[in-house]
Amino acid sequence: MTNELTLGPILFHWPAEQKRDFYFQIADEAPIDTVYIGEVICSKRSPFFEPYYEEISERLQNAGKKVVFSSLAEVMIPRERKMTESMCSLDTYDIEANDSSALYHLRDTPHRIGPFINVYNENTMTFLASKGAKHFTLPQELPATAISAMAHHAHKIGATLEVQVYGRVGLALSARCYHARSHNRVKDNCQFVCEEDPDGMQLNTINGTPYLSINGIQTLSYHCMALVNELDDMRNMGVNIFRLSPHHHDMVKTSSLYRDVLNKKISPQKAISELKKVGLQVPFSNGFYHGVDGHRWIKTA
Repeated sequence: MTNELTLGPILFHWPAEQKRDFYFQIADEAPIDTVYIGEVICSKRSPFFEPYYEEISERLQNAGKKVVFSSLAEVMIPRERKMTESMCSLDTYDIEANDSSALYHLRDTPHRIGPFINVYNENTMTFLASKGAKHFTLPQELPATAISAMAHHAHKIGATLEVQVYGRVGLALSARCYHARSHNRVKDNCQFVCEEDPDGMQLNTINGTPYLSINGIQTLSYHCMALVNELDDMRNMGVNIFRLSPHHHDMVKTSSLYRDVLNKKISPQKAISELKKVGLQVPFSNGFYHGVDGHRWIKTA
């Protein structure tokens, strides 16, 4: 079974030129098979990077990488509905739906289901597959027992399954923007303050313990999920597509470490040691996978 490594959409608000250069580097240097692009969190950010879509897609495809466009994860106003409809009309790329509004436009055509759509059981997967879904990226909080059951069912109905194995975990979306509010601004006049926090804004408990991260309207984990020791376990379940969520550090090196583990060139323990040097400089976690609190690190080897 061939192992596929994917790069999810950038969740954060980086300068457009920085995003462009990031994708150029991924195209030229990273051992990634599929790259997801598109604004998922805040539609106000989208106009900054849309002019680069064609250039980025061409560069990635010329490097042998598959390009998938990801839709908004929260659609609330007419402009966002039109934005979603426009993306879903693309017929030269796969589309990843992250909100049910996209499913209306993608019905009866092959498409992907992203992690922001709650696919927690086999019946949901079967229903969505009957409407054209062919690929599912599971929500990040599912434990191994659920992933195993979903992998078995995906194989049964002829769908493919993807699991995030690196990056902060998306926990919630809000109609309001706490990122703006924390700077005494409102959502409609946020002045894009989220750009000041390229990996999310740290949120502490009242006693000062880092607890969560804020990314515009999104709440993320503070810890960084790193399912490296668990890769072989998932492959035995029938999962062979693994997603890295981009962060503001060396994602080429990060992806290379995961590829080396998948190819048995280095041990998971060696990869974890190296990730601590080059990866997101916060504690790692794998608790959700092991059925405990998501922020915990369960030592498996």
